[in-house]
Amino acid sequence: MLLPATTGEGVLTWSDARHRTTVTTTPVAEACSAGTPGEPSVLEFTLTLAHGIPQTVVVRVAAERLTASHFDADAGGRLVDWAALSVSSEDRRLGDLFHTSLTDLRHLLLTDPQARQDVFAAAGTPWYLTLFGRDSMWAARFLLPFDTTLALGTLRTLARRQGTRVDADAAEEPGKILHEVRRGEFFDVGGLETPPTYYGTVDATPLWVVLLHDAWRWGLPDDDVRALLPNMIAAMEWIVGAADNDLGVLRYVDASGHGLSNQGWKDSGDSMRFHDGRIADAPIALLEAQTYAVEAARGAADLIEAFGAGDGRGWRDWADTMTNRIRERFWVERDGHRYLAMALDGAGRPVDGVGSNMGHALGSGALSEAEAASVVDTLTSPNLLGEFGISTLSRDNAAYNPIGYHTGSVWTHDTAIALLGMVKEGLSRQAAHVALGLVAAAAPFGCRVPELFAGDAIGHRPVPYPASCRPQAWAAAAAAAVVTGVLGLSADVPMGRLTLYPMRPSPFGPTRVSGLSWAGTRFSVSLDADGRPEVEGLPEDVIVDIR
Repeated sequence: MLLPATTGEGVLTWSDARHRTTVTTTPVAEACSAGTPGEPSVLEFTLTLAHGIPQTVVVRVAAERLTASHFDADAGGRLVDWAALSVSSEDRRLGDLFHTSLTDLRHLLLTDPQARQDVFAAAGTPWYLTLFGRDSMWAARFLLPFDTTLALGTLRTLARRQGTRVDADAAEEPGKILHEVRRGEFFDVGGLETPPTYYGTVDATPLWVVLLHDAWRWGLPDDDVRALLPNMIAAMEWIVGAADNDLGVLRYVDASGHGLSNQGWKDSGDSMRFHDGRIADAPIALLEAQTYAVEAARGAADLIEAFGAGDGRGWRDWADTMTNRIRERFWVERDGHRYLAMALDGAGRPVDGVGSNMGHALGSGALSEAEAASVVDTLTSPNLLGEFGISTLSRDNAAYNPIGYHTGSVWTHDTAIALLGMVKEGLSRQAAHVALGLVAAAAPFGCRVPELFAGDAIGHRPVPYPASCRPQAWAAAAAAAVVTGVLGLSADVPMGRLTLYPMRPSPFGPTRVSGLSWAGTRFSVSLDADGRPEVEGLPEDVIVDIR
C-alpha cells in the first residue's frame, strides 16, 4: 500500500518500498495538503476567470520504480528475435494486426528472476502484468510456428514453480501447474483472498503438457525437452489422480472458501450457466479441461516413447477412456439439437447452457469427425457467432448479456482457439468466416485487439468492454493464430514433415508470411488468391504435405 503523501513546494509525493509517485503542476500550487490513508490530498490554485480568456493548469504525474520487480520487464523483449517476422496480404488489415500485436506482445514479455534467460508473456495490462499459467501458455502456443523461445521460457518458469505439496489455501498439489503469481497476497471486495503463488486452476496442468508436446513438434531442441520430462511425468500423475473420482473426470471446487469459485478460463463466479440461466453448483467438471487432458495424455505418451523414457500405452488407454466419458456424459439434446454441454455440475448433471467452451474441444483428438462437424455447426450458428467473434454464452440463454464478462461477451483468444480447432478438423471454410470477423474487430481498436468486447455490435462496430486489458497477451498472440489458421499450418520436426491445409480461397487475398521457424530455420509461405501455397527456405529434406 502507498504511504501517505508528503508535500513540498507545490509537490505531492506518495511512495512505498518499490515505487515513488510525484505530482507537480504548472502553475505551481499555492497550497498543498497531504491526506491521510483513504482521504484525498489537495492542491490549491487561485485562478482569475474572465469571459473568453482561457486559463490552463497542467498536472504532471511521474512514477518511478525504486527496486526491481518480482518479474523483470527490462530484458524480456530483447530475448526474442522477431525481426524477420512479417505478414502482408491484399487485405492490409491482416498485416497491420499482426505487426501491432507482435509489438504489444513484445512489451508484455517478462523474465524469470530465478533464471533471467527465460522469458514469458505477462497476462496483460493494466490488471494482470504478471505470470498467469493459462494465459502465458496460450500466448506461447499461438506463437509456436514463429518461435519456440517463448514456449521454452514459459515451460521452464512454470516448471520451477510446479506444485510439490498439499496446501488448500493455495490450491497447491504435487505436480500441479500454477494459476498466477503476485507480489503479495491478493484481495478483492468480493471476498477473494489468494496467496502470492496460487494454483487454483484445473486446466493449466494439462495445457503445460500440451505446450511441451507442441513445442517439441515445432522444433524445440531435444535437450530442452528431455530436461522437462520429469515435470511432465509429475503433471500427468496429477491429471490422472485428479480424475480418479466417482465421475472419472477432472473437476474443481474451492476448498479454501476464499479462492476462485470457478477454476477454468471462465473464472468469474457466474460463468457456468444452465440454459435457463441458473448457476451450476460445484464441484464443476469443465468440458475443455477433459479435452485438454485427452490431448495431454496422448502427447505425453508420444514424448515418453520418443525419448526412451517409458511406455506410453497406459496414458493412451487413459485418453481413450476419457474420450468415451466425454461422449457419454457431455452430449445433450434440446429442441432436437444435439450439442456439447459446457460442464457437469456437482451432481454430475450436464450444464446445458450453450457456450464457447466446446470450441476448445476441436482439434484435441477427443471428437469424431461427425462430432467435430456438429460442434462447428453450433459455434457458427447465429446464437453464438456474431459479426466479430464467438460469444461466450448463447443468445438464447436466459442469462445472456452481451457485455457480461463470461456470459455473452466475445474473448479474442477464445474465438481464435475455436478457429484453429476448425482448421485442425479440416473445416477451413467455416474458419475463414471467423478469421475475417476477428480481423475486422481489431481495426476499430487501432489493431490493438482487446482482451474482450461485447457480443453484440452497434452500427457494425465492436463495443468495448470497459475494463478490458489492452494489450493482453493471449489476445495479441491470437493474431499469430489467425495467420496460422489461414495457412492451415502444422509441423512435425522430429518426423521431418510440414503440413499445409490452407483456407481456399484465401480470405485476405494473396498473402505472404515470412519468418516462420522450422527448428530455428526461417522460412516463408505464400498463398495466391485461390489459396494455393508456395513454400520457400525450408531445408531440402523436409517433406511438405499440401492438402
